[in-house]
Amino acid sequence: MSISTLPPAPQLNIVSSVDVAAILRDSTTVGHIGVMDNSPASKNKGTADLQTVCCQGQVLNWLVYSRDASKRPDGTWPASARIANILFLNEDGTVRNEKVFRELKVYGGPDAIRSQWTPVYYYWAGILRPDIEPGVYRYRLIIQCDTDVVGQPKAYQFDGPSLEVVLPTNPIITRMVRPGR
Repeated sequence: MSISTLPPAPQLNIVSSVDVAAILRDSTTVGHIGVMDNSPASKNKGTADLQTVCCQGQVLNWLVYSRDASKRPDGTWPASARIANILFLNEDGTVRNEKVFRELKVYGGPDAIRSQWTPVYYYWAGILRPDIEPGVYRYRLIIQCDTDVVGQPKAYQFDGPSLEVVLPTNPIITRMVRPGR
């Protein structure tokens, strides 16, 4: 089967579980965010150092769930978190100028219809450039947390996760697309 006849790799979801109360209390994301994805080949799942294995041209979705999203007894909702930006980093921690995605933007979340049955999350989605060089790409999430002061959220940096971009013909990806091979 040639590359052009391979079915596309499935979309990947990268999910961050955020303890907003702890971040606001400690003024840091360290120890208060865990990251998972649905790529079977990824490494360090559930930690701050998740390395998502993905391929050129693949769609990635970043979702953020606030750990405490239940309505309080007084009828108010706890603070929530959302991604304000996703920045890709050079080895020295500075922001890359080269684009990693063809398009990367926020798609929002269903917070306007908040209820006990509706999950509250915000997500970003993007398409990896089909010509991006295979390799490891570290990134930083800018997490914005609501505070007790309405309209004055606080932003925090979360470094640690990365993408391991492989060719679409890599056996890891072909097993995702065609299980059992």
